[in-house]
Amino acid sequence: MQANTCIDVKNLSVWYDRQKVLNNISVGIHEKSITAIIGPSGCGKTTLLKSLNRLIDLQNSVKREGQILLHGQDVYEPAVDVMALRKRMGMLFQRPQVLPMSIYDNIAYGPRIHHIKNKKVLDETVEHYLHLAGLWSEVKDRLHASASCLSIGQQQRLCLARGLAVEPEMILADEPTSALDPISAERIEQRFLELKNRYTIVLVTHILRQARRLADHVVFLYLGDLVEAGPAGTVFDNPADPRTKAYIQGRFIEAEQKESVL
Repeated sequence: MQANTCIDVKNLSVWYDRQKVLNNISVGIHEKSITAIIGPSGCGKTTLLKSLNRLIDLQNSVKREGQILLHGQDVYEPAVDVMALRKRMGMLFQRPQVLPMSIYDNIAYGPRIHHIKNKKVLDETVEHYLHLAGLWSEVKDRLHASASCLSIGQQQRLCLARGLAVEPEMILADEPTSALDPISAERIEQRFLELKNRYTIVLVTHILRQARRLADHVVFLYLGDLVEAGPAGTVFDNPADPRTKAYIQGRFIEAEQKESVL
């Protein structure tokens, strides 16, 4: 493994049917930091993210080659417990996916599955992770109200709290602010900055300003290829590849429009 990496992607290629969407990707994900995966629509960002916790397994006609090493173990080995793997990697999607139950039960759901039944422990767990997600003060007086009554920004923070409640090592976030208003997006960004000292965060974003604000490391994909990866300051301010420079300067618009979203 590379120094300070918790995940090492080695020669990863992915196909959907006959369409190759990732081409021989090798990159390290640094622990307890924010790694932003950037690139135009259809470049394979979400596929790379979902490969880390094997969510691509849920899609039909997927073929994969290569390795993803989590602390040295290939997550695609047959003996790997996929559910345990996904517990280690909390997932935030573009739109919040709250469970059809109360705010309290959304947070308590995961711990209950993992055999925590004591009410006092559950109460403390719910409060703790709502604090971590920056939501406690807004919902503490209505914990047993339906989660669907929350605003979309609050729902996304609730999903963050629910993911943290099963004590993952990592947070995988697939454009988690794309459906939010600017204030709600800023609150999610602030949570990430506060949480990165405890968790490894991998963020897919098409918003370059967001990547600049948040990322410690950047991975730039284009047409399924890894073009450049490195410290955020280096990639943004002194990119080594002319394609990276062109994308940062907004000169890939025509190509992006021609690609399909993956």
